[in-house]
Amino acid sequence: METTSQFLFVYGTLLQPGNEFAAYLNKHCKFIGDGRIRGRLYDIGQYPGAVIGNTEERYIYGSIFMMDNPETILKVVDDYEGIGELYNHPHEYIRELVDIFTDNEDINCWMYLYNLPVAAYNEIITGDYIQYLKDTSAQNNAAKQPFK
Repeated sequence: METTSQFLFVYGTLLQPGNEFAAYLNKHCKFIGDGRIRGRLYDIGQYPGAVIGNTEERYIYGSIFMMDNPETILKVVDDYEGIGELYNHPHEYIRELVDIFTDNEDINCWMYLYNLPVAAYNEIITGDYIQYLKDTSAQNNAAKQPFK
């Protein structure tokens, strides 16, 4: 796939501290700012899946990075997302160029979109995966507390 943008929009596990691929991005990319795109975010299990659509009233929130070497970085992230000739079809994710809204302008970015049916998964209504993880963790911790 031809590299036509130096920007990458990430919204899930690639934003998590401790993720080796997130560390890779932080080493080889410059954080540009926060962004959003119309669509819905789903809890696929250990990670989220994004489905976009221009008619959606919901947004998916994430971060925009400028890659120092897009061709190399996208190959690494493609492998992380299970995209390429080595992986079975259909791929769970596809990489597409999309316009990401920011407070100042729209930026054309690469984004990994979920490519399989989502009917069996719970929607992350807020569209913010990192906040969803924090909220879920807090709820789980509260449920473990003994009643007084």
